[in-house]
Amino acid sequence: MKSFSKYRILVTNDDGINAPGLKILEQIARTISKDVWVVAPEVEQSGAGHSLTINSPLRFRKISARKFAVTGTPTDCVLAAVRAIIPGKIDLVLSGINRGGNVAEDITHSGTIAGALEGTLCDIPSIAFSQALDFSNKKPMVHWKTAELHAPQIIATLIASKWERDTMFNVNFPDCVAEKVKGIKMVAHGKRDIPKQLTKYIDPKGRPYYWMNWADEGVDARRPDCDIKWMKEGYITVTPIKLDLTNYDVLKNLKKKVEASF
Repeated sequence: MKSFSKYRILVTNDDGINAPGLKILEQIARTISKDVWVVAPEVEQSGAGHSLTINSPLRFRKISARKFAVTGTPTDCVLAAVRAIIPGKIDLVLSGINRGGNVAEDITHSGTIAGALEGTLCDIPSIAFSQALDFSNKKPMVHWKTAELHAPQIIATLIASKWERDTMFNVNFPDCVAEKVKGIKMVAHGKRDIPKQLTKYIDPKGRPYYWMNWADEGVDARRPDCDIKWMKEGYITVTPIKLDLTNYDVLKNLKKKVEASF
Protein backbone atom coordinates (compact mmCIF):
# COMPACT_ATOMS: atom_id res chain seq x y z
CA MET A 1 0.00 0.00 0.00
CA LYS A 2 1.18 3.48 -0.86
CA SER A 3 2.77 5.40 2.01
CA PHE A 4 1.14 8.64 3.10
CA SER A 5 3.78 9.43 5.71
CA LYS A 6 4.49 12.83 4.17
CA TYR A 7 0.88 13.94 4.19
CA ARG A 8 0.09 17.17 6.03
CA ILE A 9 -3.09 16.37 7.93
CA LEU A 10 -5.50 18.80 9.58
CA VAL A 11 -7.68 17.43 12.38
CA THR A 12 -10.74 19.39 13.51
CA ASN A 13 -14.14 18.76 15.11
CA ASP A 14 -17.26 20.40 16.53
CA ASP A 15 -17.17 18.99 20.07
CA GLY A 16 -14.33 21.32 21.02
CA ILE A 17 -10.60 21.31 21.57
CA ASN A 18 -10.82 19.16 24.73
CA ALA A 19 -13.14 16.49 23.33
CA PRO A 20 -11.99 12.86 23.70
CA GLY A 21 -12.98 12.09 20.10
CA LEU A 22 -10.61 14.77 18.83
CA LYS A 23 -7.74 13.27 20.80
CA ILE A 24 -8.45 9.82 19.35
CA LEU A 25 -8.64 11.16 15.80
CA GLU A 26 -5.34 12.98 16.30
CA GLN A 27 -3.76 9.71 17.43
CA ILE A 28 -5.19 7.94 14.38
CA ALA A 29 -3.82 10.66 12.10
CA ARG A 30 -0.37 10.19 13.63
CA THR A 31 -0.40 6.54 12.56
CA ILE A 32 -0.57 7.85 8.98
CA SER A 33 1.80 10.82 9.14
CA LYS A 34 3.98 12.77 11.56
CA ASP A 35 2.85 16.06 10.04
CA VAL A 36 -0.42 16.40 11.95
CA TRP A 37 -2.03 19.72 12.92
CA VAL A 38 -5.04 20.21 15.19
CA VAL A 39 -7.22 23.30 14.81
CA ALA A 40 -10.52 22.97 16.67
CA PRO A 41 -13.17 25.16 18.34
CA GLU A 42 -12.42 26.60 21.76
CA VAL A 43 -15.87 25.45 22.94
CA GLU A 44 -18.41 22.94 21.68
CA GLN A 45 -20.08 23.86 18.38
CA SER A 46 -22.45 20.93 17.91
CA GLY A 47 -25.32 21.84 15.58
CA ALA A 48 -23.43 24.84 14.18
CA GLY A 49 -23.68 23.41 10.70
CA HIS A 50 -21.69 25.12 7.98
CA SER A 51 -21.83 28.52 9.68
CA LEU A 52 -19.20 31.25 9.64
CA THR A 53 -18.30 33.83 12.26
CA ILE A 54 -18.68 37.18 10.48
CA ASN A 55 -19.84 39.63 13.15
CA SER A 56 -17.05 39.17 15.67
CA PRO A 57 -13.30 38.61 15.42
CA LEU A 58 -11.69 35.20 15.44
CA ARG A 59 -8.97 34.54 17.99
CA PHE A 60 -6.46 31.69 17.96
CA ARG A 61 -5.03 30.16 21.13
CA LYS A 62 -1.77 28.32 20.56
CA ILE A 63 -1.65 25.21 22.71
CA SER A 64 1.47 23.69 21.20
CA ALA A 65 3.50 23.99 18.00
CA ARG A 66 0.82 22.33 15.87
CA LYS A 67 -2.30 22.59 18.01
CA PHE A 68 -4.62 25.61 18.13
CA ALA A 69 -8.02 26.47 19.59
CA VAL A 70 -10.21 28.91 17.66
CA THR A 71 -13.06 31.03 18.99
CA GLY A 72 -15.39 29.98 16.21
CA THR A 73 -17.13 27.19 14.34
CA PRO A 74 -15.61 24.15 12.62
CA THR A 75 -15.86 26.05 9.33
CA ASP A 76 -13.92 28.91 10.89
CA CYS A 77 -11.31 26.45 12.14
CA VAL A 78 -10.65 24.99 8.70
CA LEU A 79 -10.45 28.43 7.11
CA ALA A 80 -8.15 29.63 9.90
CA ALA A 81 -5.93 26.58 9.37
CA VAL A 82 -5.79 27.02 5.60
CA ARG A 83 -5.46 30.80 5.47
CA ALA A 84 -3.56 31.73 8.61
CA ILE A 85 -2.18 28.94 10.78
CA ILE A 86 -0.73 26.07 8.75
CA PRO A 87 2.08 26.86 6.31
CA GLY A 88 1.96 25.28 2.89
CA LYS A 89 -0.43 22.75 1.39
CA ILE A 90 -2.76 20.59 3.49
CA ASP A 91 -3.24 17.11 2.03
CA LEU A 92 -6.09 15.77 4.14
CA VAL A 93 -8.77 17.03 6.55
CA LEU A 94 -10.16 14.68 9.21
CA SER A 95 -13.13 15.96 11.22
CA GLY A 96 -14.38 14.33 14.44
CA ILE A 97 -14.65 11.91 16.00
CA ASN A 98 -18.08 13.21 16.94
CA ARG A 99 -19.77 12.03 20.13
CA GLY A 100 -22.95 10.75 18.51
CA GLY A 101 -23.85 9.67 15.00
CA ASN A 102 -24.31 12.02 12.06
CA VAL A 103 -26.64 10.23 9.66
CA ALA A 104 -29.71 11.08 7.60
CA GLU A 105 -30.62 14.79 7.78
CA ASP A 106 -27.88 15.36 10.38
CA ILE A 107 -25.61 16.16 7.45
CA THR A 108 -27.33 19.54 7.12
CA HIS A 109 -26.85 20.45 10.81
CA SER A 110 -23.60 18.80 11.82
CA GLY A 111 -20.54 20.90 12.58
CA THR A 112 -18.46 17.74 12.22
CA ILE A 113 -19.58 17.33 8.63
CA ALA A 114 -19.21 21.08 8.06
CA GLY A 115 -15.51 20.85 8.90
CA ALA A 116 -15.09 18.28 6.14
CA LEU A 117 -17.30 20.29 3.78
CA GLU A 118 -15.11 23.35 4.23
CA GLY A 119 -12.01 21.28 3.60
CA THR A 120 -13.64 20.06 0.40
CA LEU A 121 -14.44 23.64 -0.62
CA CYS A 122 -10.74 24.35 -0.19
CA ASP A 123 -9.98 21.45 -2.58
CA ILE A 124 -8.63 19.23 0.20
CA PRO A 125 -9.75 15.57 0.47
CA SER A 126 -11.86 15.46 3.64
CA ILE A 127 -13.53 12.84 5.83
CA ALA A 128 -15.96 13.28 8.74
CA PHE A 129 -16.18 10.67 11.51
CA SER A 130 -18.91 10.08 14.10
CA GLN A 131 -19.38 7.47 16.81
CA ALA A 132 -23.03 6.59 17.47
CA LEU A 133 -24.37 6.25 20.99
CA ASP A 134 -27.71 5.86 22.73
CA PHE A 135 -28.71 9.28 24.04
CA SER A 136 -31.85 7.80 25.63
CA ASN A 137 -29.56 6.20 28.21
CA LYS A 138 -28.97 8.51 31.18
CA LYS A 139 -25.30 7.49 31.18
CA PRO A 140 -24.58 6.54 27.55
CA MET A 141 -21.40 4.59 26.90
CA VAL A 142 -19.34 5.83 23.98
CA HIS A 143 -17.54 2.97 22.24
CA TRP A 144 -14.50 5.01 21.21
CA LYS A 145 -12.52 1.82 20.63
CA THR A 146 -14.84 0.97 17.74
CA ALA A 147 -13.83 4.09 15.84
CA GLU A 148 -10.24 3.81 16.99
CA LEU A 149 -9.89 0.26 15.65
CA HIS A 150 -11.66 0.67 12.31
CA ALA A 151 -10.95 4.27 11.25
CA PRO A 152 -7.31 3.80 10.14
CA GLN A 153 -8.14 1.23 7.46
CA ILE A 154 -11.08 3.27 6.21
CA ILE A 155 -8.86 6.34 5.88
CA ALA A 156 -6.18 4.34 4.08
CA THR A 157 -8.71 2.87 1.66
CA LEU A 158 -10.32 6.21 0.85
CA ILE A 159 -7.15 8.24 0.36
CA ALA A 160 -5.69 5.49 -1.83
CA SER A 161 -8.78 5.64 -4.07
CA LYS A 162 -9.59 8.02 -6.88
CA TRP A 163 -11.12 11.03 -5.13
CA GLU A 164 -13.62 13.09 -7.06
CA ARG A 165 -13.35 16.84 -6.65
CA ASP A 166 -16.15 18.44 -4.59
CA THR A 167 -16.87 15.18 -2.76
CA MET A 168 -16.26 14.37 0.91
CA PHE A 169 -16.95 11.20 2.90
CA ASN A 170 -19.15 10.85 5.96
CA VAL A 171 -18.25 7.85 8.16
CA ASN A 172 -20.41 6.61 11.03
CA PHE A 173 -19.49 3.88 13.52
CA PRO A 174 -22.30 1.87 15.13
CA ASP A 175 -23.13 1.89 18.84
CA CYS A 176 -21.39 -1.36 19.73
CA VAL A 177 -18.00 -2.68 20.78
CA ALA A 178 -15.42 -2.99 18.01
CA GLU A 179 -15.60 -6.77 17.85
CA LYS A 180 -19.35 -6.76 17.15
CA VAL A 181 -19.20 -4.54 14.07
CA LYS A 182 -20.76 -6.58 11.27
CA GLY A 183 -19.03 -4.90 8.36
CA ILE A 184 -19.01 -1.75 6.24
CA LYS A 185 -21.76 -0.45 3.99
CA MET A 186 -21.23 2.32 1.45
CA VAL A 187 -24.68 3.87 1.14
CA ALA A 188 -26.63 7.06 0.60
CA HIS A 189 -27.76 9.17 3.53
CA GLY A 190 -31.30 8.48 4.69
CA LYS A 191 -34.13 10.35 6.34
CA ARG A 192 -35.85 9.82 9.67
CA ASP A 193 -39.60 9.32 9.99
CA ILE A 194 -39.77 12.22 12.43
CA PRO A 195 -36.64 14.38 11.99
CA LYS A 196 -36.76 16.45 15.19
CA GLN A 197 -38.96 16.96 18.20
CA LEU A 198 -39.42 19.69 20.79
CA THR A 199 -39.98 18.44 24.32
CA LYS A 200 -41.69 20.86 26.69
CA TYR A 201 -40.49 21.38 30.27
CA ILE A 202 -41.33 23.82 33.06
CA ASP A 203 -38.62 25.78 34.84
CA PRO A 204 -38.63 26.44 38.66
CA LYS A 205 -40.56 29.68 38.11
CA GLY A 206 -43.33 27.95 36.19
CA ARG A 207 -42.25 29.15 32.75
CA PRO A 208 -42.19 26.74 29.81
CA TYR A 209 -39.05 25.98 27.83
CA TYR A 210 -38.28 23.51 25.08
CA TRP A 211 -35.45 21.11 24.32
CA MET A 212 -34.64 19.91 20.82
CA ASN A 213 -34.14 16.17 20.44
CA TRP A 214 -34.05 13.31 17.97
CA ALA A 215 -36.32 10.93 19.84
CA ASP A 216 -37.39 9.01 16.76
CA GLU A 217 -34.81 6.92 14.90
CA GLY A 218 -37.23 5.32 12.47
CA VAL A 219 -36.19 5.19 8.83
CA ASP A 220 -38.29 6.87 6.16
CA ALA A 221 -39.68 3.96 4.10
CA ARG A 222 -39.01 5.84 0.87
CA ARG A 223 -35.25 5.61 1.49
CA PRO A 224 -34.66 2.26 3.22
CA ASP A 225 -31.16 1.37 1.98
CA CYS A 226 -29.36 4.14 3.84
CA ASP A 227 -26.88 5.10 6.53
CA ILE A 228 -29.29 5.27 9.46
CA LYS A 229 -30.67 1.78 8.75
CA TRP A 230 -27.33 0.03 8.44
CA MET A 231 -25.68 1.87 11.32
CA LYS A 232 -28.53 0.78 13.60
CA GLU A 233 -27.94 -2.80 12.46
CA GLY A 234 -24.28 -2.74 13.50
CA TYR A 235 -22.49 -1.68 10.33
CA ILE A 236 -20.02 1.12 9.72
CA THR A 237 -21.49 3.40 7.06
CA VAL A 238 -19.58 5.44 4.50
CA THR A 239 -21.48 8.06 2.49
CA PRO A 240 -19.99 10.18 -0.29
CA ILE A 241 -21.38 13.72 -0.11
CA LYS A 242 -21.15 16.02 -3.10
CA LEU A 243 -21.05 19.80 -2.71
CA ASP A 244 -23.03 20.46 -5.87
CA LEU A 245 -26.63 20.77 -4.63
CA THR A 246 -28.12 21.49 -8.03
CA ASN A 247 -31.12 19.37 -9.03
CA TYR A 248 -30.18 18.81 -12.66
CA ASP A 249 -33.43 17.06 -13.60
CA VAL A 250 -35.46 20.07 -12.50
CA LEU A 251 -32.97 22.41 -14.15
CA LYS A 252 -33.37 20.57 -17.45
CA ASN A 253 -37.17 20.29 -17.26
CA LEU A 254 -37.92 23.86 -16.22
CA LYS A 255 -35.09 25.86 -17.76
CA LYS A 256 -36.87 26.86 -20.97
CA LYS A 257 -40.22 27.48 -19.26
CA VAL A 258 -38.78 29.71 -16.53
CA GLU A 259 -36.51 31.67 -18.88
CA ALA A 260 -39.33 32.16 -21.39
CA SER A 261 -41.59 33.59 -18.67
CA PHE A 262 -39.54 36.81 -18.45
